[in-house]
Order: sequence, then structure tokens, then C-alpha cells
Amino acid sequence: MNVTRLPLRLTADPRRVIARSFLPGGTSRIRAVIERVRALPDGEVSSMVTALVNDYRQRHKDVRGIFRQSYASAIALLGEGREPSEDRRLLLGAYFTNEYSLESVALFNPSMVVHPDQSGVPRGSLRFVMSLRACGEGHISSIEFRTGTVDIDHHVTVDAPTRFALTARPEDDALYDKGSYVLKLREMKAHTPLAEPILAVLDQRFTISDLKYAIDRCRPQTGLTQYKELADSMLWLAHSNYELDFSPDAALSERVIFPVSENESRGIEDARFVRFIHPDGRGTYYATYTAYNGLRTLPQLIETSDFRYFKVNTLNGTCVQNKGMALFPRKVGDKFMMAARLDGENIYLLGSDNIHFWSESKLIYGPKYPWEFVQVGNCGSPIETEAGWVLLTHGVGPMRQYWLGALLLDLDDPSKVIGSLSEPLLVPNADERDGYVPNVVYSCGALLHGDRLIVPYAVSDSHTSIATVSLPELLARLTAT
Repeated sequence: MNVTRLPLRLTADPRRVIARSFLPGGTSRIRAVIERVRALPDGEVSSMVTALVNDYRQRHKDVRGIFRQSYASAIALLGEGREPSEDRRLLLGAYFTNEYSLESVALFNPSMVVHPDQSGVPRGSLRFVMSLRACGEGHISSIEFRTGTVDIDHHVTVDAPTRFALTARPEDDALYDKGSYVLKLREMKAHTPLAEPILAVLDQRFTISDLKYAIDRCRPQTGLTQYKELADSMLWLAHSNYELDFSPDAALSERVIFPVSENESRGIEDARFVRFIHPDGRGTYYATYTAYNGLRTLPQLIETSDFRYFKVNTLNGTCVQNKGMALFPRKVGDKFMMAARLDGENIYLLGSDNIHFWSESKLIYGPKYPWEFVQVGNCGSPIETEAGWVLLTHGVGPMRQYWLGALLLDLDDPSKVIGSLSEPLLVPNADERDGYVPNVVYSCGALLHGDRLIVPYAVSDSHTSIATVSLPELLARLTAT
């Protein structure tokens, strides 16, 4: 195969930082810091605030707002009243804030989709959004974005990100669907008789505040231990589903989806974005990703139409218990479809009437060639062509090498594999073998532009490069097998 590697490299930039709440130790240590700051003279407090704001305003868009938020978080934890002085509140907020370098370890595992705004793009060109897995201190992963264009000659340009990086707080008034919530409770085996009174209080659409109220209202006189365990499970499930709304003046490259719920406290891994076309012609961007809390993984689904407002929900069902799920870009027949690796080794096709619940699966492909004898999986959502669905894959071979391959699935029945590449599509070259995880090339989703596939790919879990592949040539190889 003639694979063209483009002279592009997206590398990690440790200067891209976000501000996070920093609460050292327990409440006694927080209170001790507050008392020490209270003992400072007003003049020294004002001088320190001026110096801090001047120092950090080049690194954060709204450093005063960050200090205010961190101060509010600390005071809320203690249940104390507010400081009368604005400067003293800002200084305390600075003590309760720290910076986190999003990309200090790596910037990798990209996916690429058509940008929702194509205004002003030259004829024959295409604007895209690329998602990337940023990895920082403690190996905590988050999702970042880049934009760029592919021109008529398939040259790719990636726009430089701004200096700033921003997170968004989950919306407090996000609405939950009671029916879906109950189904997940049952799957968690948390739908006990104690849950019935709580659920009876809730409307068909409810908020976190509604759930907390129902839990408090239905608290029994006895069996408090079991009730607390149930309440913790119900709140954990609700907090695993949240909504993010970024400021409209934040550039797309500034928006960072950083772990906010307990189940993703150790990272958000390998988002596979796809532009999904509904039967009515409406387009929605979905992404599956893996939430990791240090002990277990949990499949999640992101939904957005504009890359500003995001809904995050758990994926449910017996068939979403592993990593690496990729949604088809439209329904096949009357069902949603996903490629997945249920057992960590083979590729399965999942089908469902409900995009949030997956309980039907069929094994469609297992390790076949020496370069994929350890395991196979998808490298993003399938791409529709007249010849069938092109599914980019990864295979793991000797010395735990990750190489890219491809399958061709029947257009009407994707469980039928029409063809597969007997040789890898992309392997690490001499310049791509070294990194955080050596000997790996990996992608979370390619983009079709004209007659070429634009394939962004991770290089040894360190940085990101881009390659292009002729679709006619790839289809010729796939249909020849």
C-alpha cells in the first residue's frame, strides 16, 4: 500500500495548563491556611494579589475568576462565612489553586471528524475537528481539540492552539431520564426495595438536587447502613452522567474535557468521535471513551452538536464492559451499530435500538495474520463507501507491536466481513518506534476527503502524526482477498 506520511507532528506542550482546586490535607489544614492569611496586614495582602494576578494572567484567561472559585470551594467545605475583603478572598483562592499541565507526558490517540462550521472554506477543501488524548502528571488523561483544513490536494494544515486551556464545570441543573436511570440501576444490581420510594418521588425528568431531596425524604428509621450504600450508588450513577457548557468566547482549542466524575478520576481515554446522521438528516457528534478510576474502566458516551455544549452519559448493557467501542455513522436498518472488542481479543458487532444500552453482539473477526496474533480491535468508526464499510483496525503482534490494518464490511449486513488486509496498512518506521510505549501506531478515527483517507495516528503513545491513503487502492486490496 502507498501510504503517504505528512510532514506534520503534534507534540505535547507542557506550557498548556489548567487551574485546579488544591485543598491540602483535611479541614484542619485548610483552616490553618486561612488563619495565616487572616494574620497578614492589608497592604501585604493587596501587594501579593497584584503580583499573583500579573504573574498568572498570561497563563489563564480569567485568573481572578479562578481564585474566586477556588476560595468558594474551600469555604463551602468548611461551612464558614465569606471574608469581607475582596483581596483577601483572592489571595486565599490562590493558596487553594494549583496548575496542572495537561500534556506534560503525551498528546496522542487522535480522531478526526468534519467540523460543524464549513463557512469560508475554499471549494474542494474541508475544515475538521481533531480530538486528542492529552496525558499529564499521574498519567491522568483528558480530551483536547484542534482544528484544521484539508485542501483540494489533500494537504493538511492544523491550526495552532491558543495559549490558554479551559475546563467547564458540570451543569448543576442537568436533567436525567428516569427510565434510563432505572435500567442502569438494575444493571448495577442497585434497584433494591429501598430504592422504590426514592424513585417514586422523582419525576420522569429530574436533577441531582431532586435526587438528593428524594434520598433525604425517604430515609428510613432503621437499616441506615444499607440505605447509605444505596444512596451512594444512586448518587454515583447520577454524577457519572453530566453536562458541560463552555463559554462561547472560548476557542475550540481552549476547551478541555477533564475528568470530573469519580469513575473517570484517573483519566478519560481514547475518545472515538464520529459525525452521526439521524434518519431525519440531523447530524450529531458522538464519541465513545473509556473512563478509568484507577481500578476499573467504564464505557461512556459524549454527545454534542457544536463542540461547546457536551452531554456525557454512561453506556449500559452486557456488551459494553470493555474498551474500544466505535459507533457507526448512521443506523443500519433500524438499529444503531458499534464495533467493539468485548473480550479484549476479537472484534464484535453490536446492535441496539437504544444508543445508551447494548446487549446484542456477534463475533465478526479474530486474529488471523501473524501481525495480529495477540489481539485485534478497531481504530475508530467505520467509513461508508459504495463497496462497503471500511473499518480501520489495529493488530498486536510480537514484541507487543501495534500496527494498523483494515476490514471491509458488507454495507447492509456489517456482520459479514468481505475482505481484510493480509499485510499491515501502517507500521512504525525507524523514527516512530521510540516513545512512552514503543513500537505503536494507533488511531481513534480517520476522515474521508474525496478519494483519500486522512488518518491521524499516535506514535508510540507520545505524539501525533497524519498519513493519507488512496481509498480506491485500499478497496482494491480489500476486495481482492
